[in-house]
Amino acid sequence: MISQTQPPTTPNQQTIHYPDSDGQPMADNTLQFRWIVIIKENLDLIFANDPDVFVAGDLLWYPIEVNNRIRRAPDAMVVFGRPKGDRGSYKQWEEDNIPPQVVFEILSPGNTLKEMAQKQQFYDEFGVEEYYIYDPDHNDLSGLQRGERGLNVIEEMSDWVSPRLGIRFDWTEEGLTLYRPDGSRFQSLQEIQAERDAIAAKADRLAQRLRELGVNPDDL
Repeated sequence: MISQTQPPTTPNQQTIHYPDSDGQPMADNTLQFRWIVIIKENLDLIFANDPDVFVAGDLLWYPIEVNNRIRRAPDAMVVFGRPKGDRGSYKQWEEDNIPPQVVFEILSPGNTLKEMAQKQQFYDEFGVEEYYIYDPDHNDLSGLQRGERGLNVIEEMSDWVSPRLGIRFDWTEEGLTLYRPDGSRFQSLQEIQAERDAIAAKADRLAQRLRELGVNPDDL
């Protein structure tokens, strides 16, 4: 009788679980959370009409298949060349192997130097082109841009314009203000909603006026 043994299972053949959460909170305090939301939501607005720009906040990024321990969850990240849509995590090998080109980290008092050094090393190793770090408690802003040998510190961040995003950083002693490519400043969620409500109200008034003139706006 000839016995047959199964060939050894390689890591690629194993069923590996990639958690959608690392168990860490999105933010440690309201100030940090507010900045994360402002950046993520305004980036969504900037690229709302581009179907091939994916924007996410606090989403786990796995750069390497078969290794679920190598991962990071940037506070905000932008990926050019990938479609919009919901994801439980960003598995790079399922995304044409395209890494996030731009990432943001908003610091809190709980962040340690070791943690931030590890994040920078991760982003440098796995292909991030622009990395921005803001500490709202101390109004400290820094940025790094990829050069021939990896991420390099951007010497002057005031009035810096992101090559990838087209946004401008206005950093003064009073704080940080970000501007969209069209020159309008980043807004809070309340301001964004108020702006949308005003646009909708204006459209309703215009439609009503057309009806008064005997024109059905639905036919236009």
